[in-house]
Amino acid sequence: MKKLINSPATIVPEMLEGLVRLNPDLALLEGQMVVVRAGGPAEGVALISGGGAGHEPAHAGYVGPGLLHAAVAGDVFTSPSTDAVLAAIRAVAGPAGVLLIVKNYTGDRLNFGLAAELARIDGIPAEVVIVDDDVALVGGADTAGRRGIAGTVFIHKVAGACAAAGLDLAAVKQAAQAAVTELGSMGVALTACTVPAAGKPGFTLGEEEVELGLGIHGEAGVRRTAMAPADQLVETLLRQIISQKSLVQGSRVALLVNNLGGTPAMELTIVARHALAVLEAEGIVVERAWAGTFLTAIEMAGCSISLLALDDERLKWLDAAATAPAWVAGQAPGPVQRQGVQVPVEKTAGTASPMFEAVLRAICAALTEAEPKLTAMDLAVGDGDLGISLARGAAAILAEASGYDLARPPEALKAMSATLRRALGGTSGPLYAVFLLRAARTLEGAGTADAAAWAEAFAQGAAAIGQLGDARPGDRTMLDAMVPATEALKAALLSGLDLDTSFTRSVAAAQEGTAATADMSPRRGRSSYLGDRVAGKPDPGAEAVAIWLAAVANTVVSTP
Repeated sequence: MKKLINSPATIVPEMLEGLVRLNPDLALLEGQMVVVRAGGPAEGVALISGGGAGHEPAHAGYVGPGLLHAAVAGDVFTSPSTDAVLAAIRAVAGPAGVLLIVKNYTGDRLNFGLAAELARIDGIPAEVVIVDDDVALVGGADTAGRRGIAGTVFIHKVAGACAAAGLDLAAVKQAAQAAVTELGSMGVALTACTVPAAGKPGFTLGEEEVELGLGIHGEAGVRRTAMAPADQLVETLLRQIISQKSLVQGSRVALLVNNLGGTPAMELTIVARHALAVLEAEGIVVERAWAGTFLTAIEMAGCSISLLALDDERLKWLDAAATAPAWVAGQAPGPVQRQGVQVPVEKTAGTASPMFEAVLRAICAALTEAEPKLTAMDLAVGDGDLGISLARGAAAILAEASGYDLARPPEALKAMSATLRRALGGTSGPLYAVFLLRAARTLEGAGTADAAAWAEAFAQGAAAIGQLGDARPGDRTMLDAMVPATEALKAALLSGLDLDTSFTRSVAAAQEGTAATADMSPRRGRSSYLGDRVAGKPDPGAEAVAIWLAAVANTVVSTP
Protein backbone atom coordinates (compact mmCIF):
# COMPACT_ATOMS: atom_id res chain seq x y z
CA MET A 1 0.00 0.00 0.00
CA LYS A 2 1.40 3.39 -1.03
CA LYS A 3 -0.34 6.48 0.35
CA LEU A 4 0.82 9.97 1.24
CA ILE A 5 0.24 9.51 4.97
CA ASN A 6 2.33 9.38 8.11
CA SER A 7 0.38 6.73 10.00
CA PRO A 8 -3.09 5.23 9.70
CA ALA A 9 -3.72 6.38 13.27
CA THR A 10 -3.16 10.07 12.49
CA ILE A 11 -4.79 10.39 9.07
CA VAL A 12 -8.02 12.08 10.12
CA PRO A 13 -6.71 14.66 12.61
CA GLU A 14 -3.86 15.62 10.26
CA MET A 15 -6.24 15.90 7.32
CA LEU A 16 -8.58 18.15 9.32
CA GLU A 17 -5.68 20.30 10.51
CA GLY A 18 -4.61 20.83 6.92
CA LEU A 19 -8.12 21.78 5.85
CA VAL A 20 -8.49 24.31 8.65
CA ARG A 21 -5.09 25.86 8.00
CA LEU A 22 -6.03 26.33 4.35
CA ASN A 23 -9.40 27.87 5.28
CA PRO A 24 -9.13 30.47 8.06
CA ASP A 25 -12.94 30.75 8.29
CA LEU A 26 -13.00 27.22 9.77
CA ALA A 27 -11.90 25.97 13.17
CA LEU A 28 -11.29 22.66 14.93
CA LEU A 29 -13.30 21.87 18.01
CA GLU A 30 -10.83 21.34 20.84
CA GLY A 31 -10.27 17.68 21.60
CA GLN A 32 -12.58 16.47 18.81
CA MET A 33 -12.42 15.59 15.10
CA VAL A 34 -15.04 18.25 14.43
CA VAL A 35 -14.76 21.18 12.00
CA VAL A 36 -16.93 24.21 12.73
CA ARG A 37 -17.39 27.67 11.35
CA ALA A 38 -15.10 30.02 13.23
CA GLY A 39 -17.03 32.49 15.35
CA GLY A 40 -19.31 30.63 17.73
CA PRO A 41 -22.88 29.28 17.72
CA ALA A 42 -25.32 29.75 14.85
CA GLU A 43 -27.73 32.66 14.97
CA GLY A 44 -30.50 30.57 13.45
CA VAL A 45 -30.90 26.84 12.90
CA ALA A 46 -27.56 25.02 13.01
CA LEU A 47 -26.79 22.26 10.54
CA ILE A 48 -24.48 19.35 11.30
CA SER A 49 -23.49 16.41 9.15
CA GLY A 50 -20.65 13.97 9.13
CA GLY A 51 -19.64 10.33 9.21
CA GLY A 52 -16.52 8.31 8.73
CA ALA A 53 -13.56 9.93 7.02
CA GLY A 54 -12.54 8.79 3.54
CA HIS A 55 -15.27 10.72 1.72
CA GLU A 56 -13.37 13.97 1.25
CA PRO A 57 -14.18 16.71 0.50
CA ALA A 58 -17.30 15.61 2.41
CA HIS A 59 -18.19 16.45 5.01
CA ALA A 60 -15.93 19.16 6.39
CA GLY A 61 -15.58 20.69 2.95
CA TYR A 62 -19.20 21.83 3.17
CA VAL A 63 -18.85 23.82 6.39
CA GLY A 64 -19.47 27.47 5.64
CA PRO A 65 -22.13 30.18 5.18
CA GLY A 66 -25.20 28.84 3.39
CA LEU A 67 -24.23 25.23 4.16
CA LEU A 68 -23.18 23.36 7.31
CA HIS A 69 -22.22 24.82 10.66
CA ALA A 70 -20.22 21.75 11.68
CA ALA A 71 -19.00 18.41 10.34
CA VAL A 72 -18.14 15.49 12.59
CA ALA A 73 -15.52 13.04 11.35
CA GLY A 74 -14.92 9.49 12.48
CA ASP A 75 -12.01 7.28 11.60
CA VAL A 76 -11.90 6.13 7.96
CA PHE A 77 -15.29 4.61 7.08
CA THR A 78 -16.22 4.54 10.80
CA SER A 79 -19.08 6.50 12.31
CA PRO A 80 -18.03 9.20 14.77
CA SER A 81 -18.91 8.60 18.40
CA THR A 82 -22.06 9.84 20.05
CA ASP A 83 -20.01 12.15 22.28
CA ALA A 84 -18.25 13.70 19.28
CA VAL A 85 -21.61 14.49 17.66
CA LEU A 86 -22.94 15.85 20.95
CA ALA A 87 -19.87 18.06 21.32
CA ALA A 88 -20.53 19.49 17.85
CA ILE A 89 -24.17 20.16 18.75
CA ARG A 90 -23.21 21.98 21.93
CA ALA A 91 -20.61 24.04 20.04
CA VAL A 92 -22.81 25.38 17.24
CA ALA A 93 -26.46 25.11 18.30
CA GLY A 94 -28.25 28.23 19.47
CA PRO A 95 -31.83 28.77 20.68
CA ALA A 96 -33.20 27.92 17.21
CA GLY A 97 -31.91 24.35 17.52
CA VAL A 98 -30.01 21.98 15.29
CA LEU A 99 -30.76 19.73 12.33
CA LEU A 100 -28.57 16.65 11.90
CA ILE A 101 -28.21 15.43 8.29
CA VAL A 102 -27.35 11.74 8.50
CA LYS A 103 -26.59 9.23 5.76
CA ASN A 104 -28.49 5.97 6.16
CA TYR A 105 -25.85 3.73 7.68
CA THR A 106 -26.49 1.93 10.96
CA GLY A 107 -23.54 3.41 12.84
CA ASP A 108 -24.36 6.96 11.74
CA ARG A 109 -28.04 6.59 12.60
CA LEU A 110 -27.27 5.25 16.06
CA ASN A 111 -24.62 7.79 17.04
CA PHE A 112 -26.26 10.88 15.54
CA GLY A 113 -29.68 9.76 16.78
CA LEU A 114 -28.47 9.23 20.36
CA ALA A 115 -26.65 12.56 20.29
CA ALA A 116 -29.87 14.28 19.23
CA GLU A 117 -31.69 12.61 22.15
CA LEU A 118 -29.05 13.77 24.60
CA ALA A 119 -29.18 17.29 23.12
CA ARG A 120 -32.92 17.45 23.75
CA ILE A 121 -32.29 16.47 27.37
CA ASP A 122 -29.89 19.44 27.49
CA GLY A 123 -32.72 21.64 26.25
CA ILE A 124 -31.42 22.00 22.71
CA PRO A 125 -34.08 21.50 20.02
CA ALA A 126 -32.69 18.77 17.77
CA GLU A 127 -34.08 17.02 14.70
CA VAL A 128 -32.66 14.38 12.34
CA VAL A 129 -33.06 13.90 8.59
CA ILE A 130 -31.94 10.56 7.14
CA VAL A 131 -30.61 10.59 3.56
CA ASP A 132 -31.26 7.34 1.66
CA ASP A 133 -30.73 8.27 -1.97
CA ASP A 134 -29.11 5.02 -3.26
CA VAL A 135 -31.65 3.63 -5.75
CA ALA A 136 -29.54 0.51 -6.32
CA LEU A 137 -30.97 -0.88 -3.07
CA VAL A 138 -34.63 -1.40 -2.27
CA GLY A 139 -35.41 -0.76 1.37
CA GLY A 140 -37.70 -2.96 3.38
CA ALA A 141 -38.59 -4.14 6.87
CA ASP A 142 -35.93 -6.85 6.74
CA THR A 143 -33.05 -4.65 5.52
CA ALA A 144 -31.18 -1.59 6.72
CA GLY A 145 -32.74 0.32 3.83
CA ARG A 146 -31.24 2.41 1.10
CA ARG A 147 -27.82 3.89 1.76
CA GLY A 148 -27.01 7.57 1.79
CA ILE A 149 -24.45 8.46 -0.87
CA ALA A 150 -23.37 11.49 -2.93
CA GLY A 151 -26.82 13.06 -3.23
CA THR A 152 -26.38 14.01 0.43
CA VAL A 153 -24.53 17.09 -0.81
CA PHE A 154 -27.79 18.38 -2.32
CA ILE A 155 -29.47 18.01 1.08
CA HIS A 156 -26.67 20.01 2.72
CA LYS A 157 -27.31 22.78 0.20
CA VAL A 158 -31.10 22.86 0.45
CA ALA A 159 -31.11 22.79 4.25
CA GLY A 160 -28.25 25.27 4.44
CA ALA A 161 -30.07 27.78 2.26
CA CYS A 162 -33.23 27.41 4.31
CA ALA A 163 -31.35 27.96 7.57
CA ALA A 164 -29.52 30.97 6.12
CA ALA A 165 -32.87 32.43 5.08
CA GLY A 166 -34.06 32.32 8.69
CA LEU A 167 -36.58 29.46 8.52
CA ASP A 168 -37.30 27.75 11.82
CA LEU A 169 -36.23 24.20 12.66
CA ALA A 170 -39.47 22.56 11.56
CA ALA A 171 -39.41 24.33 8.20
CA VAL A 172 -35.75 23.54 7.57
CA LYS A 173 -36.37 19.88 8.39
CA GLN A 174 -39.46 19.78 6.17
CA ALA A 175 -37.55 21.23 3.17
CA ALA A 176 -34.65 18.82 3.68
CA GLN A 177 -36.94 15.80 4.10
CA ALA A 178 -38.94 16.73 1.01
CA ALA A 179 -35.69 16.95 -0.98
CA VAL A 180 -34.60 13.51 0.27
CA THR A 181 -37.88 12.08 -1.03
CA GLU A 182 -37.16 13.52 -4.49
CA LEU A 183 -33.50 12.45 -4.62
CA GLY A 184 -31.99 9.39 -6.31
CA SER A 185 -28.37 8.32 -6.81
CA MET A 186 -26.47 5.32 -8.16
CA GLY A 187 -22.79 4.57 -8.68
CA VAL A 188 -20.42 2.36 -10.62
CA ALA A 189 -16.92 1.37 -9.47
CA LEU A 190 -14.04 0.50 -11.78
CA THR A 191 -11.73 -0.35 -8.87
CA ALA A 192 -11.99 -0.95 -5.15
CA CYS A 193 -10.43 1.36 -2.57
CA THR A 194 -7.93 0.65 0.17
CA VAL A 195 -8.68 1.56 3.78
CA PRO A 196 -5.27 2.57 5.19
CA ALA A 197 -5.68 0.53 8.37
CA ALA A 198 -6.52 -2.57 6.33
CA GLY A 199 -3.77 -2.10 3.77
CA LYS A 200 -5.59 -3.93 0.98
CA PRO A 201 -8.66 -3.35 -1.21
CA GLY A 202 -12.09 -4.21 0.16
CA PHE A 203 -12.86 -6.34 -2.90
CA THR A 204 -11.20 -7.38 -6.13
CA LEU A 205 -12.32 -6.59 -9.66
CA GLY A 206 -11.09 -8.29 -12.81
CA GLU A 207 -9.61 -6.24 -15.64
CA GLU A 208 -12.93 -6.28 -17.50
CA GLU A 209 -15.31 -6.04 -14.53
CA VAL A 210 -17.16 -3.21 -12.80
CA GLU A 211 -19.39 -3.03 -9.72
CA LEU A 212 -22.82 -1.45 -10.10
CA GLY A 213 -24.65 0.08 -7.18
CA LEU A 214 -21.71 0.26 -4.81
CA GLY A 215 -21.73 2.07 -1.50
CA ILE A 216 -19.18 4.63 -0.34
CA HIS A 217 -17.36 2.57 2.29
CA GLY A 218 -15.37 0.29 0.04
CA GLU A 219 -18.10 -2.33 0.01
CA ALA A 220 -18.96 -4.19 -3.17
CA GLY A 221 -21.98 -3.24 -5.25
CA VAL A 222 -25.25 -5.03 -5.81
CA ARG A 223 -24.17 -6.48 -9.15
CA ARG A 224 -20.91 -7.20 -10.91
CA THR A 225 -20.95 -6.84 -14.66
CA ALA A 226 -18.67 -6.53 -17.66
CA MET A 227 -16.88 -3.29 -18.38
CA ALA A 228 -18.71 -1.28 -21.02
CA PRO A 229 -18.28 2.07 -22.80
CA ALA A 230 -19.01 5.11 -20.64
CA ASP A 231 -22.27 5.89 -22.46
CA GLN A 232 -23.66 2.43 -21.73
CA LEU A 233 -22.78 2.62 -18.04
CA VAL A 234 -24.32 6.08 -17.79
CA GLU A 235 -27.56 4.81 -19.31
CA THR A 236 -27.65 1.90 -16.84
CA LEU A 237 -27.35 4.28 -13.88
CA LEU A 238 -29.82 6.81 -15.22
CA ARG A 239 -32.50 4.26 -16.17
CA GLN A 240 -32.51 2.98 -12.59
CA ILE A 241 -32.74 6.47 -11.10
CA ILE A 242 -35.43 7.63 -13.53
CA SER A 243 -37.51 4.52 -12.88
CA GLN A 244 -37.14 4.52 -9.10
CA LYS A 245 -37.92 8.23 -8.74
CA SER A 246 -40.76 8.17 -11.30
CA LEU A 247 -39.29 10.95 -13.42
CA VAL A 248 -41.24 11.65 -16.59
CA GLN A 249 -41.18 13.95 -19.58
CA GLY A 250 -41.28 17.51 -18.31
CA SER A 251 -39.70 16.69 -14.93
CA ARG A 252 -37.22 19.31 -13.76
CA VAL A 253 -34.02 18.08 -12.13
CA ALA A 254 -30.58 18.97 -10.84
CA LEU A 255 -27.79 16.64 -11.97
CA LEU A 256 -24.70 15.76 -9.94
CA VAL A 257 -21.92 13.69 -11.54
CA ASN A 258 -19.64 12.73 -8.67
CA ASN A 259 -16.08 11.41 -8.68
CA LEU A 260 -15.66 8.46 -6.31
CA GLY A 261 -12.06 9.48 -5.78
CA GLY A 262 -9.83 8.10 -8.53
CA THR A 263 -11.56 9.24 -11.71
CA PRO A 264 -9.91 11.83 -14.00
CA ALA A 265 -11.82 14.99 -14.79
CA MET A 266 -11.89 14.07 -18.48
CA GLU A 267 -13.87 10.92 -17.69
CA LEU A 268 -16.32 12.80 -15.46
CA THR A 269 -17.11 15.25 -18.22
CA ILE A 270 -17.61 12.40 -20.69
CA VAL A 271 -20.11 10.94 -18.21
CA ALA A 272 -21.80 14.32 -17.77
CA ARG A 273 -22.00 14.78 -21.54
CA HIS A 274 -23.98 11.60 -22.06
CA ALA A 275 -26.06 12.02 -18.93
CA LEU A 276 -27.27 15.35 -20.27
CA ALA A 277 -27.98 13.80 -23.67
CA VAL A 278 -30.00 10.91 -22.17
CA LEU A 279 -32.04 13.21 -19.96
CA GLU A 280 -32.70 15.54 -22.86
CA ALA A 281 -33.89 12.61 -24.99
CA GLU A 282 -36.27 11.61 -22.18
CA GLY A 283 -37.69 15.12 -22.05
CA ILE A 284 -36.33 15.63 -18.55
CA VAL A 285 -35.19 19.21 -18.05
CA VAL A 286 -31.82 19.64 -16.36
CA GLU A 287 -31.92 23.08 -14.76
CA ARG A 288 -28.63 22.85 -12.86
CA ALA A 289 -25.67 20.52 -13.28
CA TRP A 290 -22.44 19.74 -11.46
CA ALA A 291 -19.54 17.43 -12.33
CA GLY A 292 -16.63 17.05 -9.94
CA THR A 293 -15.40 15.59 -6.68
CA PHE A 294 -18.06 15.96 -3.98
CA LEU A 295 -18.25 12.78 -1.90
CA THR A 296 -15.71 10.01 -2.44
CA ALA A 297 -14.67 6.54 -1.32
CA ILE A 298 -10.97 7.37 -0.86
CA GLU A 299 -9.29 6.54 -4.20
CA MET A 300 -11.99 4.38 -5.77
CA ALA A 301 -12.18 4.81 -9.53
CA GLY A 302 -15.70 5.31 -10.80
CA CYS A 303 -18.54 7.75 -10.40
CA SER A 304 -22.05 8.20 -9.16
CA ILE A 305 -24.93 10.10 -10.69
CA SER A 306 -27.56 11.90 -8.62
CA LEU A 307 -30.82 13.49 -9.75
CA LEU A 308 -32.86 15.81 -7.53
CA ALA A 309 -36.36 16.68 -8.73
CA LEU A 310 -36.92 20.44 -8.68
CA ASP A 311 -39.66 22.95 -8.27
CA ASP A 312 -39.21 26.73 -8.17
CA GLU A 313 -38.58 26.81 -4.44
CA ARG A 314 -36.03 24.01 -4.38
CA LEU A 315 -34.21 25.57 -7.34
CA LYS A 316 -34.08 28.81 -5.33
CA TRP A 317 -32.42 26.97 -2.43
CA LEU A 318 -29.84 25.40 -4.75
CA ASP A 319 -29.02 28.79 -6.27
CA ALA A 320 -28.78 30.61 -2.92
CA ALA A 321 -25.37 32.01 -2.05
CA ALA A 322 -23.05 29.64 -0.21
CA THR A 323 -19.35 29.60 0.62
CA ALA A 324 -17.40 26.51 1.64
CA PRO A 325 -14.11 24.90 0.55
CA ALA A 326 -15.78 22.21 -1.57
CA TRP A 327 -18.87 23.99 -2.84
CA VAL A 328 -19.20 25.36 -6.36
CA ALA A 329 -22.30 26.92 -7.87
CA GLY A 330 -24.24 24.81 -10.34
CA GLN A 331 -24.67 25.82 -13.94
CA ALA A 332 -27.63 25.71 -16.28
CA PRO A 333 -26.36 23.39 -19.05
CA GLY A 334 -26.82 24.39 -22.65
CA PRO A 335 -26.24 22.94 -26.12
CA VAL A 336 -22.75 22.42 -27.50
CA GLN A 337 -21.76 25.67 -29.18
CA ARG A 338 -19.46 25.31 -32.13
CA GLN A 339 -17.79 28.20 -33.85
CA GLY A 340 -16.05 27.65 -37.13
CA VAL A 341 -13.04 29.39 -38.58
CA GLN A 342 -13.14 30.31 -42.23
CA VAL A 343 -9.97 29.23 -44.01
CA PRO A 344 -9.58 30.19 -47.67
CA VAL A 345 -8.79 27.16 -49.80
CA GLU A 346 -7.55 27.50 -53.34
CA LYS A 347 -8.53 24.52 -55.49
CA THR A 348 -7.37 24.19 -59.07
CA ALA A 349 -8.83 21.52 -61.30
CA GLY A 350 -6.44 18.91 -62.55
CA THR A 351 -5.76 15.24 -62.83
CA ALA A 352 -4.57 13.59 -59.66
CA SER A 353 -1.27 11.75 -59.75
CA PRO A 354 -1.94 8.00 -59.23
CA MET A 355 1.49 7.58 -57.65
CA PHE A 356 1.10 10.50 -55.23
CA GLU A 357 -2.36 9.42 -54.11
CA ALA A 358 -1.25 5.79 -53.71
CA VAL A 359 1.72 6.85 -51.56
CA LEU A 360 -0.51 9.06 -49.43
CA ARG A 361 -2.98 6.26 -48.72
CA ALA A 362 -0.20 3.73 -48.09
CA ILE A 363 1.38 5.98 -45.45
CA CYS A 364 -1.96 6.46 -43.69
CA ALA A 365 -2.70 2.73 -43.76
CA ALA A 366 0.73 1.86 -42.37
CA LEU A 367 0.48 4.33 -39.47
CA THR A 368 -3.04 3.16 -38.63
CA GLU A 369 -1.93 -0.47 -38.57
CA ALA A 370 1.13 0.39 -36.47
CA GLU A 371 -0.85 2.22 -33.76
CA PRO A 372 -0.70 -0.59 -31.15
CA LYS A 373 3.02 -1.14 -31.72
CA LEU A 374 3.89 2.55 -31.52
CA THR A 375 1.69 3.00 -28.45
CA ALA A 376 3.46 0.16 -26.65
CA MET A 377 6.88 1.56 -27.58
CA ASP A 378 5.92 5.05 -26.46
CA LEU A 379 4.54 3.79 -23.15
CA ALA A 380 7.97 2.32 -22.44
CA VAL A 381 9.86 5.58 -23.01
CA GLY A 382 7.34 8.42 -22.91
CA ASP A 383 3.71 9.30 -22.44
CA GLY A 384 2.13 6.65 -24.66
CA ASP A 385 0.34 8.95 -27.08
CA LEU A 386 2.43 8.63 -30.25
CA GLY A 387 0.57 5.70 -31.80
CA ILE A 388 -2.89 7.15 -31.34
CA SER A 389 -1.68 10.61 -32.40
CA LEU A 390 -0.25 9.41 -35.71
CA ALA A 391 -3.28 7.21 -36.34
CA ARG A 392 -5.50 10.22 -35.68
CA GLY A 393 -3.44 12.30 -38.10
CA ALA A 394 -3.72 9.57 -40.74
CA ALA A 395 -7.50 9.44 -40.28
CA ALA A 396 -7.74 13.23 -40.60
CA ILE A 397 -5.73 13.23 -43.82
CA LEU A 398 -7.86 10.48 -45.35
CA ALA A 399 -11.03 12.32 -44.32
CA GLU A 400 -9.87 15.51 -46.05
CA ALA A 401 -8.02 13.94 -48.99
CA SER A 402 -10.86 14.61 -51.42
CA GLY A 403 -10.30 18.34 -50.86
CA TYR A 404 -6.58 18.22 -51.65
CA ASP A 405 -5.29 19.30 -55.06
CA LEU A 406 -3.65 15.96 -55.80
CA ALA A 407 -2.77 17.16 -59.30
CA ARG A 408 -0.35 19.64 -57.72
CA PRO A 409 1.67 17.84 -55.02
CA PRO A 410 3.13 21.02 -53.44
CA GLU A 411 -0.39 22.34 -52.87
CA ALA A 412 -1.53 18.96 -51.57
CA LEU A 413 1.41 18.84 -49.13
CA LYS A 414 0.56 22.31 -47.84
CA ALA A 415 -3.06 21.24 -47.36
CA MET A 416 -1.92 18.11 -45.51
CA SER A 417 0.25 20.29 -43.29
CA ALA A 418 -2.82 22.38 -42.43
CA THR A 419 -4.78 19.20 -41.67
CA LEU A 420 -2.15 18.03 -39.20
CA ARG A 421 -1.99 21.45 -37.56
CA ARG A 422 -5.71 21.19 -36.87
CA ALA A 423 -5.89 17.51 -36.00
CA LEU A 424 -2.75 16.95 -33.92
CA GLY A 425 -1.42 18.63 -30.83
CA GLY A 426 1.54 17.46 -28.81
CA THR A 427 4.84 17.32 -30.66
CA SER A 428 3.92 15.17 -33.65
CA GLY A 429 1.47 17.70 -35.09
CA PRO A 430 3.76 20.71 -35.51
CA LEU A 431 6.81 18.63 -36.43
CA TYR A 432 5.10 16.73 -39.24
CA ALA A 433 3.28 19.90 -40.30
CA VAL A 434 6.54 21.82 -40.73
CA PHE A 435 8.06 18.80 -42.50
CA LEU A 436 5.30 18.84 -45.10
CA LEU A 437 5.31 22.62 -45.42
CA ARG A 438 9.05 22.81 -46.06
CA ALA A 439 8.87 19.89 -48.49
CA ALA A 440 6.11 21.68 -50.40
CA ARG A 441 8.14 24.87 -50.67
CA THR A 442 11.15 22.91 -51.91
CA LEU A 443 9.10 21.20 -54.61
CA GLU A 444 7.60 24.52 -55.71
CA GLY A 445 11.09 25.67 -56.59
CA ALA A 446 12.44 22.45 -58.07
CA GLY A 447 9.38 20.84 -59.62
CA THR A 448 8.09 17.32 -59.09
CA ALA A 449 9.24 15.60 -62.28
CA ASP A 450 12.02 13.40 -60.90
CA ALA A 451 12.90 11.42 -57.81
CA ALA A 452 15.88 13.66 -57.01
CA ALA A 453 13.54 16.61 -56.43
CA TRP A 454 11.46 14.54 -54.00
CA ALA A 455 14.61 13.37 -52.22
CA GLU A 456 15.69 16.97 -51.75
CA ALA A 457 12.22 17.88 -50.48
CA PHE A 458 12.50 14.99 -48.02
CA ALA A 459 15.88 16.28 -46.82
CA GLN A 460 14.66 19.87 -46.48
CA GLY A 461 11.62 18.70 -44.54
CA ALA A 462 13.90 16.86 -42.12
CA ALA A 463 16.00 20.01 -41.74
CA ALA A 464 12.87 21.99 -40.88
CA ILE A 465 12.04 19.50 -38.13
CA GLY A 466 15.53 19.92 -36.69
CA GLN A 467 15.24 23.70 -36.74
CA LEU A 468 11.78 23.83 -35.16
CA GLY A 469 12.51 21.13 -32.59
CA ASP A 470 16.06 22.27 -31.85
CA ALA A 471 17.27 18.73 -32.49
CA ARG A 472 19.89 16.93 -34.53
CA PRO A 473 20.87 13.33 -35.24
CA GLY A 474 22.16 11.71 -32.07
CA ASP A 475 19.52 13.34 -29.85
CA ARG A 476 17.37 10.19 -29.97
CA THR A 477 14.45 11.54 -32.00
CA MET A 478 12.76 10.86 -35.33
CA LEU A 479 15.70 12.61 -37.00
CA ASP A 480 17.90 9.63 -36.19
CA ALA A 481 15.87 7.68 -38.74
CA MET A 482 14.92 10.50 -41.07
CA VAL A 483 18.30 12.11 -41.72
CA PRO A 484 20.18 8.87 -42.57
CA ALA A 485 17.26 7.88 -44.79
CA THR A 486 17.38 11.17 -46.73
CA GLU A 487 21.15 10.97 -47.12
CA ALA A 488 20.99 7.37 -48.34
CA LEU A 489 18.23 8.16 -50.83
CA LYS A 490 20.00 11.20 -52.27
CA ALA A 491 23.32 9.37 -52.54
CA ALA A 492 21.77 6.36 -54.28
CA LEU A 493 19.92 8.48 -56.81
CA LEU A 494 23.00 10.61 -57.46
CA SER A 495 24.92 7.39 -58.18
CA GLY A 496 22.38 6.50 -60.86
CA LEU A 497 20.78 3.61 -58.98
CA ASP A 498 17.18 2.73 -59.81
CA LEU A 499 14.25 3.63 -57.58
CA ASP A 500 13.91 0.13 -56.15
CA THR A 501 17.50 0.00 -54.98
CA SER A 502 17.54 3.64 -53.85
CA PHE A 503 14.48 3.21 -51.67
CA THR A 504 15.73 -0.11 -50.32
CA ARG A 505 18.86 1.63 -49.12
CA SER A 506 16.87 4.54 -47.69
CA VAL A 507 14.56 2.27 -45.69
CA ALA A 508 17.51 0.24 -44.44
CA ALA A 509 19.22 3.46 -43.28
CA ALA A 510 16.06 4.49 -41.42
CA GLN A 511 15.82 1.11 -39.73
CA GLU A 512 19.49 1.14 -38.77
CA GLY A 513 19.12 4.66 -37.40
CA THR A 514 16.10 3.60 -35.36
CA ALA A 515 17.95 0.62 -33.91
CA ALA A 516 20.87 2.88 -32.98
CA THR A 517 18.62 5.07 -30.82
CA ALA A 518 18.42 2.25 -28.27
CA ASP A 519 22.00 3.04 -27.30
CA MET A 520 21.65 6.83 -27.32
CA SER A 521 21.25 9.12 -24.33
CA PRO A 522 18.06 11.12 -24.91
CA ARG A 523 18.60 14.86 -25.24
CA ARG A 524 15.37 15.88 -26.95
CA GLY A 525 11.85 14.56 -27.30
CA ARG A 526 9.65 12.39 -25.13
CA SER A 527 12.50 10.30 -23.73
CA SER A 528 14.65 13.16 -22.45
CA TYR A 529 12.77 13.22 -19.13
CA LEU A 530 13.61 9.59 -18.37
CA GLY A 531 17.36 9.60 -18.93
CA ASP A 532 19.05 6.22 -18.65
CA ARG A 533 15.72 4.47 -17.97
CA VAL A 534 15.15 4.27 -21.74
CA ALA A 535 18.41 2.42 -22.39
CA GLY A 536 17.97 -0.49 -24.76
CA LYS A 537 14.62 0.73 -26.10
CA PRO A 538 14.43 2.27 -29.60
CA ASP A 539 12.84 5.67 -30.04
CA PRO A 540 9.19 5.29 -31.17
CA GLY A 541 9.31 8.48 -33.24
CA ALA A 542 12.19 7.07 -35.27
CA GLU A 543 10.34 3.76 -35.60
CA ALA A 544 7.34 5.63 -37.03
CA VAL A 545 9.54 7.19 -39.71
CA ALA A 546 10.89 3.76 -40.68
CA ILE A 547 7.33 2.44 -40.91
CA TRP A 548 5.91 5.11 -43.17
CA LEU A 549 9.06 5.29 -45.28
CA ALA A 550 8.78 1.55 -45.93
CA ALA A 551 5.19 2.13 -47.04
CA VAL A 552 6.40 4.81 -49.46
CA ALA A 553 9.08 2.51 -50.85
CA ASN A 554 6.73 -0.43 -51.35
CA THR A 555 4.23 1.78 -53.14
CA VAL A 556 6.72 3.55 -55.39
CA VAL A 557 8.33 0.37 -56.65
CA SER A 558 5.00 -1.41 -57.19
CA THR A 559 3.02 1.41 -58.84
CA PRO A 560 3.34 1.62 -62.66
